Amino acid sequence: MAESKSHKQGKGSAARTEVPISRSRRLDAIRGNNAIEVERGGTPQKIDQALSRLKTQTNKNKILRVPQNDMDLAVQRAQQKIMNVTVTNLSKTKRKKA
Repeated sequence: MAESKSHKQGKGSAARTEVPISRSRRLDAIRGNNAIEVERGGTPQKIDQALSRLKTQTNKNKILRVPQNDMDLAVQRAQQKIMNVTVTNLSKTKRKKA
């Protein structure tokens, strides 16, 4: 399925997009020392899948971008998985550390 305009904007102008990771998965973007994953589906399962893709990047700052309505849910899921992640909204104006 094609990416939406907001999904592409969430990745920004990263040098590497759609980076292959283990088990035939793809991470949305790597930009410098940041691993970026954009997740527009607001279900706990989709957020968990995005967090597991970020977890593969061991020595990178992990950024999960979700719609603002889903930020609290994403922070809660990241804390349950004991992950050090920055959760931001899609427009990058608000962020929370998990």
